[in-house]
Amino acid sequence: MAGTNDTVADDDALYVLTAALLTPAQFPSLLGDDYPAACAAFALEPYAEGYGLVLGQDGGGARWTVVVEDVSLVAVAIAAWDCGMEYDLSPDDRSVVCALPGWPLPVAVSAPGVAAPHDPLPDPEAEGTDPTPLAPPDTDSWGPAQRRMGADEIAHQWVAWREQLDGDPAFAAPAGAEADSVSPSDTTTDAGTEAGSDAEAVAEAGSESRADAGSGSGTDVRADTAAGEPAGEAPSGAHPGVRRALAEARGYLDTPPPPGRVRSSFASGDARMLRADGPGWSLVARTDDIAFILLDEEPGEVLPVGRGTELPGLLKALDALAVRPA
Repeated sequence: MAGTNDTVADDDALYVLTAALLTPAQFPSLLGDDYPAACAAFALEPYAEGYGLVLGQDGGGARWTVVVEDVSLVAVAIAAWDCGMEYDLSPDDRSVVCALPGWPLPVAVSAPGVAAPHDPLPDPEAEGTDPTPLAPPDTDSWGPAQRRMGADEIAHQWVAWREQLDGDPAFAAPAGAEADSVSPSDTTTDAGTEAGSDAEAVAEAGSESRADAGSGSGTDVRADTAAGEPAGEAPSGAHPGVRRALAEARGYLDTPPPPGRVRSSFASGDARMLRADGPGWSLVARTDDIAFILLDEEPGEVLPVGRGTELPGLLKALDALAVRPA
């Protein structure tokens, strides 16, 4: 494999553009509600150790996704790129699981010195058995992929979203809660790439009540869900989809969901950032604060749930069963 600094095309080389992790704790939410669903996009077994995804172009410019077993190497490369450092990601051939045509995630850059990104031509010897090239899910309209991307963006920009509710006493920050400016996202990209979400930066903190949460859809923080009763006993003013989502999230405590359906990542202080998904809904919350819910039936809207008396226990219990980055 080769880095993008190479300018002379080599037909046998893969010019690496970006990478992502595919593990129970960290996977591109764009691909599914949980780790097995994300693995299914590649026809991979959902092994607990996970995989690394290396996205690049060959010498002819064709898009390829190389799946590798060396998760640690990919994680180190992502961490280096996050810090603005160069890193030559060159997995050993022995760690390669498979090479699949296409890219499952949007990538905004291309390798220098080669043709523009395109899907590989079919292999004439494959006699029509070539795998269909990978392609990102359609996010031109609101749906599950865009809903999950929106939840990822809220987790990443928690402060901006939280501050939109500062003037509402129903969503007052609990004493001792600390703000996060940035939370780790599910995927990390090289400079200029978009490997896990094509979401734009969210609204400025403060008075703005609308923001871009992905693919140009406006997103409201709609504070009409009533605080304090996150399960099926919410007041009549609460959105029924919110009640359903929180009841299903509570059901995870009795019947553990597939790996990755509930994930926990670092937040400031002693808090954790939770991400949970289910059929038609996504939740993002800090364990010491409130929750936000996005629904398939409410395009572009973010519905907050106040802390109340029951939400703290639910978030603590979800965090206990959540998978965490190693």
